[in-house]
Amino acid sequence: MIGILATQSSTPIIGDVARALGWLMNAIFVFLSNTFHIENIGLCIILFTFIVYTLMIPLTIKQQKFSKLSAKMNPEIQAIQKKYKGKQDQQSMMAMNEETKAVHQKYGTSPTGGCLQLIIQMPILFALYRVIYNIPAYVSSVKSTYDALVTGIMSTSGYQAIMESIGTGKQISPDKYDYTQVNTLIDVLYKFNTSDWNNLIEKFPNLSSVITETADKMSHMNSFLGGINISDAPITNIMSIAILVPILSGLTQWLNVKLMPQPEQAVNAEENPMANSMKTMNLMMPIMSAVMAVTLPIGLGLYWIAGAVFRCIQQVTINKYMDKVDIDDLIKKNLEKANKKRDKQGLPQISASAKTNVKNIEAPVKNKLIKKEEVKQAEIKASNEYYNKGKGKRKPGSIREKANMVKQFNEKNTK
Repeated sequence: MIGILATQSSTPIIGDVARALGWLMNAIFVFLSNTFHIENIGLCIILFTFIVYTLMIPLTIKQQKFSKLSAKMNPEIQAIQKKYKGKQDQQSMMAMNEETKAVHQKYGTSPTGGCLQLIIQMPILFALYRVIYNIPAYVSSVKSTYDALVTGIMSTSGYQAIMESIGTGKQISPDKYDYTQVNTLIDVLYKFNTSDWNNLIEKFPNLSSVITETADKMSHMNSFLGGINISDAPITNIMSIAILVPILSGLTQWLNVKLMPQPEQAVNAEENPMANSMKTMNLMMPIMSAVMAVTLPIGLGLYWIAGAVFRCIQQVTINKYMDKVDIDDLIKKNLEKANKKRDKQGLPQISASAKTNVKNIEAPVKNKLIKKEEVKQAEIKASNEYYNKGKGKRKPGSIREKANMVKQFNEKNTK
């Protein structure tokens, strides 16, 4: 039994990143409260999202540069893949890998170059979602709003069974979470919408005043444009302005996908299944975003919209910047970096005018395999000659022949 949601995420790496982002979220809330006397979670979510994505701009630019180089490399790599299509023998596989490696060396890139930025970004994005999903765990002013109510609930006889029944409907099952813990109760209360507060008053009539006071404070913090409550889901009030949240979520995601630089696709779609998968995913993501935003709290939809809007602005700016970047200069800089690393490793320099010479790649690979086979055959021949030595007229398979083979084996291995 655990009650860890309001005590922040304990997931390795993501939990550490979430705590750092939580500190930023809390700082934004405190700054707005102390400076402008504004305590609005929706505004904090927007500012928080913009700041985090701004800090990630260097990673995004690196990823875009790799994408631009990939567009230049892909025709050569696809030609290599087409050349060895259907060939599964060791020589062909080694030759294909060597040729692909040579192409990456020519452009000063690594086959995993585009993955590194994504690997760094993923924990940040998961942690960002975690902070948005559970604000009280990271914003002390929001968490303290529930203190008086939680104290009153826990001092009421039979509160645990009542809160467990409410929490089950909020997908905080008593089988997994301990309802004797303050954090668990705060997790349940933070998921309350307007009707839930009214239901809580019926369950705890003696706490009606403190429940009303807490509900009013949270309503003030959660109120956003048009008076919508970001703790509610649009599906609960489909005829209100809240329905714009899933619509905007889907549209902004779609626009963001359209602004992303699209890789060159092969003429035959069957030759590039990865491009087809990416195209399908880009089509489905905006639809999934809109559908999920209908049933999830408006706060999460607001986060998706803010993130998509920022990425659209960012992408337009980066696209203009990348249009001015000369691909040859980019290759030259990458080669200089790669050659510095190779120099430290004692490896020869790569020329900027280097070409992928198939014969020069295939020959060493072929010679290496031939030499290996020759050595193997020579060892077999030498072994046969040794054991056939002095065989004479001994009958094959006889006891005498087998005894002699054992003797020769022992003599050979004791030398």
